[in-house]
Amino acid sequence: MTNSRTVAKPPSVIPPLPGGRRVQLARFRDLALVPAILLLVIVGAIIDPVFLTKANITNVLQQQTELSLLVLAEAIILIAGKFDLSLESTIGLAPALAVGLVIPVASNGLGTELPVALAIPLCLLVGLAIGAFNGLLILRFKLSAFIVTLGMLIVLRGLQIGLTGGQNLFDIPQSVLYLGNAVWLGLPASIWICGVLFAAGILALGFLRHGRAVYAIGGNVDAARAAGIRTDRVVWIVLMIGGLLAALAGLLMTGRLGSVASAQGDGMIFTVFAAAVIGGVSLDGGKGTLFGALCGVIVLGLINNILTLGGVSAQWIQAIYGAIILVALILARVTSGKAQD
Repeated sequence: MTNSRTVAKPPSVIPPLPGGRRVQLARFRDLALVPAILLLVIVGAIIDPVFLTKANITNVLQQQTELSLLVLAEAIILIAGKFDLSLESTIGLAPALAVGLVIPVASNGLGTELPVALAIPLCLLVGLAIGAFNGLLILRFKLSAFIVTLGMLIVLRGLQIGLTGGQNLFDIPQSVLYLGNAVWLGLPASIWICGVLFAAGILALGFLRHGRAVYAIGGNVDAARAAGIRTDRVVWIVLMIGGLLAALAGLLMTGRLGSVASAQGDGMIFTVFAAAVIGGVSLDGGKGTLFGALCGVIVLGLINNILTLGGVSAQWIQAIYGAIILVALILARVTSGKAQD
């Protein structure tokens, strides 16, 4: 007689990540961007010798810092099997609201004139609150993440325009300007911040229990729930982290530009998805790496810089990004055997 104890084994706490040749191919697709980056560097050097100068490379990296934080946020959310289109509005509203609360009315402020020291905490808190509210609608009310965040994108953009009167905010506190302008050990502080956050994200998703839970939820939420993972709580935290990173990106952009534009972040979500997709992050959830997403950001930054140095009109860049997404989807089909719907 069979012992029931040996038959009914409880599921493991965290299901193992899928293995096999397809995963190895997908991993190869992530690493394949490294030689692509080297090729772009060679092409850029041929097109214009200025490309390889320290000033140009530093400028390219610094300009990509805000985008990279949005990609980091979106990549984690996509791996968890969700979407967040509102990130491009959060990057504008969070710093606009925070700055508006501390600057005087004469500078297009809201009249509250809170202590300047509260500007950065307020900005980060706004991003956190937006992510939490998205999570409430998606997880508690069981609404589509795509529709919810699309609606939030529109609402947040409207709030930013309404609060600022459609005007740029220029009277920015020095504390807000610092992160976008400071130089640490010869490099802009924003580059160091992005590097540290990506390293932390890579380590968390690759080695920590909760990081592996994100992959498990994105791969099969029902199986993850059966394995004892509190799926709603993990996804909620992921969405809040996404909002927090978008707010931090807004701080970096505001500091670098010295103002909060009335349409700050407008259209960035398309580039965010382009970087994530070419970096190997699956739109189906449960697949992809943050290293691949970072490589996707660098590839787009280098392409943008090469096109600019080559005299290509900026109007063509979005078309090129769209073509890159299509090629990345074709590669995803070849390497994983499954299309990304």
